[in-house]
Amino acid sequence: MTDVHASDYIWFREEFPGLVESYCLTLVEGVSAEGLLRRLGAVQGRPVTGVDDALLAFDEFDDRADGADPALAELDEDLVAVGVTELDGWAVVVEQYGNLGITREVMAALSEGTRLVAHYRNINAVDHFYWQEGGRTRLHFEPLFAAHRDGPDAADPEVATLLAACGFDLRESDDRDYRLHIPAAFALGERLTGVRLTAEVLRTATFVIGYAPQP
Repeated sequence: MTDVHASDYIWFREEFPGLVESYCLTLVEGVSAEGLLRRLGAVQGRPVTGVDDALLAFDEFDDRADGADPALAELDEDLVAVGVTELDGWAVVVEQYGNLGITREVMAALSEGTRLVAHYRNINAVDHFYWQEGGRTRLHFEPLFAAHRDGPDAADPEVATLLAACGFDLRESDDRDYRLHIPAAFALGERLTGVRLTAEVLRTATFVIGYAPQP
């Protein structure tokens, strides 16, 4: 397990302002990008380079713009666009304005026989962090309120120590520090998976676009 801290992920807000206010990031161990799309029941679209091009593909899907993925021609409206890449033995799923990765049915399917880590925030500052193994939640909490956790590992003192080491403020008082809760979620994700995300990695990785049904 790495000793990464929230301060190592401050770049996310600066480098990807189009994602920081609403994103869902899901990591699944030992599954290929294509295999993950199959678990989602998704139609596989085209590959793109980097998160920025993935976000453009999401916009094209929403707008049905000229130049959109040819796979869109046969798809209906009740689908969600996702981008999937592979890093260090994990499939990494990026969503903007979506929450497939934290939907119970989806998490159960994605984590069957393996491990899953997902964190999410929407434009209303609703956020979640999940750690699952074999279709079951080991830990869940809202990064803004990290003192309140549920799941079999929630009360483990080592979990509290781990969260504090990542940069979460575990105090319950009104003066607790909210500023690092998003980068702290990234740091915790790295500690649990060993997958280091950087701005360069997200800008240069090949993402396969997929179009998944809503559960």
